[in-house]
Amino acid sequence: MRQFQSDFLDFVVDHEILKFGEFTLKSGRVSPYFFNAGLFNTGEKIAFLANSYADAIASSGLDFDVLFGPAYKGIPLATATSMALATNQGINKPFCFNRKEAKDHGEGGTIVGAALTGKTLVIDDVITAGTAIREAAEILADNGAVLCGIAVAMDRQEKGTGSKSAIQEIEENYQVPVISIINLENIIDYLAQASDPHFQIYINAVKSYRSEYGVN
Repeated sequence: MRQFQSDFLDFVVDHEILKFGEFTLKSGRVSPYFFNAGLFNTGEKIAFLANSYADAIASSGLDFDVLFGPAYKGIPLATATSMALATNQGINKPFCFNRKEAKDHGEGGTIVGAALTGKTLVIDDVITAGTAIREAAEILADNGAVLCGIAVAMDRQEKGTGSKSAIQEIEENYQVPVISIINLENIIDYLAQASDPHFQIYINAVKSYRSEYGVN
C-alpha cells in the first residue's frame, strides 16, 4: 500500500467517512463497512480529498489533456483536484464541468470552464452502477473529446449483477483505466495492520464479505 493510501485510510476512519459495522446497501447486501463520500463536506476535508486524488493520478502516470467533473458531485472534485495537481504535483491541467441544463444566454452551452477536448480524465466520487460514467462518456463524445481514464475515491471491488464489478465493466467497455485512491484490498490490509484491537473485530467480517461478493 502506498503512503498516500495509508494516510487516506487514517483520515477517513478518523473522520468517520469510512465506518465499520453492519450497513444495508441499496443492493440489499449487508456490508461490514460503509464509505460515505458525501462527508467530505468541509474545507479541510475537500482539500485532503483533492490532494489524495492528485497523488493517485500522478502515481498512475496517466497522460491526459483535461479534467472533467460530471454535474453535480464531480464539479467540486474536478475544481479542487485541478488545484491540487498544480500545487502539489506540478501538473497544470485545465478543467471543466457540465451543466444539467444548457444556458441560452452568455456563453451558452452546457460546458463550463476549459474546452472539453482531447484526452479527458473524468473524476467522480464512486462508481456504483456506472450510470454517471456512461452519461459522462456521451457528453465527451458529443464534444469530440476522448475518454482516457476515470478517477474515483474508492473501488469496492464488488460484483454487480454479474461476475464483474461496475468498475471492471467500465474498464472493459471503454478500454480505459479506472484510478482509485483506495480499494477493498487496501481496507483489509489496513485492518490487518492496525494496532487498535477495535479494528480486529471487523477484519473477518470484511474478508467474508469479500469472499462472497468480491471480484478477482
